[in-house]
Amino acid sequence: MRTSEKPAGRPSVNAERQGSTGTLSGPASRKLPVPPRERRPALAALALLLILGGALATTLLVLRSGDRVSAIQIVQQVGTGQRIPRTAMREVQIAATGIGYVAYADGARVSENYARVTLLPGTLLTREMVVSASAELGPGKARVGLALKPGQFPAGLVQGDRVQVIHVTGRGGTADTQSRVLAQAALVSSTAIPGKSGSSGQVTIIVDATVSPTIAAYASNGEIALAELPGAR
Repeated sequence: MRTSEKPAGRPSVNAERQGSTGTLSGPASRKLPVPPRERRPALAALALLLILGGALATTLLVLRSGDRVSAIQIVQQVGTGQRIPRTAMREVQIAATGIGYVAYADGARVSENYARVTLLPGTLLTREMVVSASAELGPGKARVGLALKPGQFPAGLVQGDRVQVIHVTGRGGTADTQSRVLAQAALVSSTAIPGKSGSSGQVTIIVDATVSPTIAAYASNGEIALAELPGAR
């Protein structure tokens, strides 16, 4: 009796798939190595120092903001070149910011000096605002006192203002001498308000010595008027 043997064939597709998926032993089954975390103590220490430094700086700023110094504040206008009187100063407490404010303890010394620029009320005095000599009161200058009636000078005129000194002709003047400017920008040195009885106002001005005799002569005849120059300081 003849028996037929089946020839050995190729393995089935399922067998191949099972063989290929059953156990992974190729490159795909290998995991990539993970490098261990590198510790950086130097960076951590630097970050800590920065944090501590910032906190320390903030603390110092808060502490310094509480430091107060005594300074000079101007309470009345002082014109350029004028001596700074003690009555124009008062003591104020300000924060110590490092700016060169003049200490109130130096007030007596300051009163012997002059204003480099016009000092307005409310100004905190610094060293740069003070000079030891005044060009306004130096050689070639003269102080002239004027006794003026209301209408011959503007209301509210104060020390440190700049004015035009104008010659106005009296009743006997002619048409060609009605008015002319004798000083273009004279400095007001001091003022006194006229009384209720109609008395004259006393105004002292600083002018060039070359025109002071003429101004004084016209002032004695009541022929001087002042015009304020608000923009000139």
